[in-house]
Amino acid sequence: MLTALLIRWALLALAFAITAWLLDGMDISGGFWGYVWVSAFFGIINAVIGTFLRIITFPLTVLTLGLFAIVVNAIVLNLTDRWSDTLTIDEFWWTAIWGAIILAIVSVVLDLLLSAVTRPRPATA
Repeated sequence: MLTALLIRWALLALAFAITAWLLDGMDISGGFWGYVWVSAFFGIINAVIGTFLRIITFPLTVLTLGLFAIVVNAIVLNLTDRWSDTLTIDEFWWTAIWGAIILAIVSVVLDLLLSAVTRPRPATA
């Protein structure tokens, strides 16, 4: 279980690195350990405050067919920026929104790649 948590943490750090590379207004300082710190801090904020925000905004998320979840993720990303010196986002609306979208897409792609690599191969006869 600890190994799976560390792998997910490393994937999120890699997703942050790719997102910061793709998005001009988002910067993570501190090198490798900066990505590790931001991914851990984002995970904690997402688990505590993000869960609360998702519960509170559930009717609005249903009403917008899930699109408001992007705004909630952008709020969590902006809170990570505000409370951490390592992550810098220049403006909330466009940079945080695009950051949330890119981070989600990159995380899904990396998760799919990891599951394709670690999936057990069927035995051939």
